[in-house]
Amino acid sequence: MTSQVEYELADDVATIRLNDPPTLNALSVSVVQALHDAFRRAAAQARAAVICGAGRGFCSGWNLTSLPEAEHAGPIDPGMALERHVNPLMLYLRDLPIPWVSAVHGAAAGAGASLALAADLIIAGQGAYFLQAFRRVGLVPDAGATWLLPQAVGRVRAMELMLLGDRLPAPQALVWGLINRVVPDTDVLETTLALARELAAGPTRTLGMIRKAAWTGAQQNFAAALDTERTLQTEAGFTEDFAEGVSAFVQKRPAKFKGK
Repeated sequence: MTSQVEYELADDVATIRLNDPPTLNALSVSVVQALHDAFRRAAAQARAAVICGAGRGFCSGWNLTSLPEAEHAGPIDPGMALERHVNPLMLYLRDLPIPWVSAVHGAAAGAGASLALAADLIIAGQGAYFLQAFRRVGLVPDAGATWLLPQAVGRVRAMELMLLGDRLPAPQALVWGLINRVVPDTDVLETTLALARELAAGPTRTLGMIRKAAWTGAQQNFAAALDTERTLQTEAGFTEDFAEGVSAFVQKRPAKFKGK
């Protein structure tokens, strides 16, 4: 794993940190590969995950000078990096079997914004902002932005963000329903870790099923969503955590989930 991505496991929570402060944690092929590896590791070892950034910001987006073609003469094909690296990562995150939370401070721009907003819960600092900077360099929003933004804030507001390319401050992002909480900048990581620890103490397999149902439901009609819920409910009903949950309810005590 590259030093630009750090991994730490504590209390069943994997903390994945983008660590390249001079570039505001810009993405590159090697960084995306390292993120993919880190999330695979989290899926195998943890019951929840957190992603955050070192230094002054969360992630400034893709480092265009890092594209493999950039060192050669002729046109650059940014789409190739998406096809081979970014899109597989985003699809993996969609299907992650554990819940994950993003801790955003400073800038979350371009693909970095998509990375933050794809999380199940998004916690942002008071001074954080989200930016679709693509139009300023003549590119199209990517890393799932054209799906994530309209789903969260509606077509009209999403078009404003993508066409104008203005900063969206965290307090406004909260009002628009793009993120979950805004906290003081100094409290972002600890607030996020507290939520992740709460998730990690829950019925892990069932939380993964909830994620699956929600992502699938966003692309289904009502009848299909009902069918998905029925299928997953059967699977959840055979987990050890469901049996524990029922026992705890009957005995009027807190459930002690094991993630099984």
